[in-house]
Amino acid sequence: MTLPSRISLLTLCLSLAACSTPSTPESGITAPQAWQGEVEPSSAQLPSAQWWRAFASSELDRLVERARLNAHDLAAATARVRQAQAQAVIAGAPLLPELNLGLDGSRQRLLHGKGNDQLDVSSNERTSTSFDLKLSASYEIDFWGGLRAARTSAMHSLDASRFDRQTVELTLVSAVADSYLQGLALAEQLNIARLNLRNARDVLGLVEARQRTGSATRLELAQQRSLVAAQERQVPLFEQKWQDSQVTLATLLGDPVQALPPSREAIDALQWPAIGSGIPSELLSRRPDIAAAEARLAAASADVQVARAAMLPKLTLGANLGSGANTFARVFDSSFYTLTAGLVAPVFNNGRLRASRDLAEAEQVELLETYRGSILAGFADVEKALNAIHGVDRQRQWQDEEVQQARLAFDLAQQRYGAGAETLLSVLETQRTLYLAQDQQAQLRLARLQGSVALYKALGGGWKVGQ
Repeated sequence: MTLPSRISLLTLCLSLAACSTPSTPESGITAPQAWQGEVEPSSAQLPSAQWWRAFASSELDRLVERARLNAHDLAAATARVRQAQAQAVIAGAPLLPELNLGLDGSRQRLLHGKGNDQLDVSSNERTSTSFDLKLSASYEIDFWGGLRAARTSAMHSLDASRFDRQTVELTLVSAVADSYLQGLALAEQLNIARLNLRNARDVLGLVEARQRTGSATRLELAQQRSLVAAQERQVPLFEQKWQDSQVTLATLLGDPVQALPPSREAIDALQWPAIGSGIPSELLSRRPDIAAAEARLAAASADVQVARAAMLPKLTLGANLGSGANTFARVFDSSFYTLTAGLVAPVFNNGRLRASRDLAEAEQVELLETYRGSILAGFADVEKALNAIHGVDRQRQWQDEEVQQARLAFDLAQQRYGAGAETLLSVLETQRTLYLAQDQQAQLRLARLQGSVALYKALGGGWKVGQ
C-alpha cells in the first residue's frame, strides 16, 4: 500500500470516528406555559439561596446552619464529590504522555561451578556488578476520541456528584424546616389539649356541685367524667408525639436529642412567606436533581463513544533514554535511547467489546428515561405544592370562623347550664366541637407552613445551574 493510500485510509477512519460521536439526546418534553395550580401569576420573587429565612424564625435559622455544618448525610455527599474529582483526574491522565524514571542496581556472584549462558558471571569472573538509569515515556494516540470521551464522562459524573450534594443539602434543609414546624404544631396541639382539659375539669366541678344539690343526675356526672378522662388521655399522646418529633429533628442535625436546645417560639409567630413560582420552563435550571439526571445522561453519551473506540485499533508510542555501567560513578558513561511504536487491533474477543457497546447504549437509554421522569416529577412537585397552599388558604379562613363561633357556643352553653337553663348534653357537644375546631386550626396552620416548605423544595430552594 502506497503512502497516499495509507493517509487516505487514516483520514477516512478519523472521519468515521468523528461521525460516530454521539450527542446528548433531548428530553422531548415540552414544558407547560403556566402552572395549573396557580390561580393567577404571582408577583413574588423566586426563592433565594437562604429561603428558610423567609419564615422569620431565628430558631429555624440556627437549626439549619447547624444541620449544614454537622449533618452526616451532607458530609457523606461531600466525600462523594471528592471521589468524583479524583476519578476525573484519573480519567484525564492518559491524554498526556506517562513518564517513569527508574534506577536499578544488581550484583551477581557465582558460588560454584563454571556458570552458563544465562549468567553474567563465569569461572574467570565470578562477580558482576551493574547499574542502570532509565527514563521511559509512553503515549497512546487518541485517534478515535475514546480517551477524551472518558475524561468527558468523568467530568459530567463530577457535575452530577456536585448536583447530588446540592440535592442532599436541599432535602436536608427542607426536612429540618418540616420537622421543626411539626414540633411547633405538636406543642400548640398539646397546649390546646391542656386548655380543653382545664375547661372540662371546670365543667366537671360545676356538674358535681349541681349533683350534690340534686340538680344534676349521676348520668350527667358520668358523662362529664368520661369527657375529662378522654381529655386526660390526649395530653400524654401529644407529649409522646412531640418528643418523637424532637428526636427526628436532632437526628437530622447530627446530634443526640439531649443536645437539642429548647424551643421558645410559637407556630403562630411565624410568617407566611410569599413565594414566586415563575414559569415551568425555568424549573429545568433551578432543580439540582434534574441537573444531576442531565449530567448523568451526558456522561452516558460519552461512555457510548468510549465503548465504540475500544472496538478500533490502538497506536501506542514509546521512548526510553537510559545509561548503564559496572560502577555507580560511571552510570552516565554509556547512554542510549530507544523508540518504539505498537499497533494493537482487536481480532476476536467472543463479542465482549460489542456487548460493552450495547451495554453503554442501553444505559444511555435508561438514563434518558430517568431524565424525562425527573422533569415530569419536578413539574408534579410544584403543582402539588401550589395546590396544597391554595387549598389550605381556602380552608383556613373558614376554620378561623369555626373556632370563634365554637368558643362562643361553649361559653354560652356553660353559662346557661350553670343557671339551669341548658342540659349537660349541650355543654358536652360544644366542648367537643371547640376542641376539634382548635385542633384542626393548628393542623391547618402546620399544613400551610409545610406547603411553603414543599414549594421551596419543589422550586429547587433558590439553586440554579452555574452557582
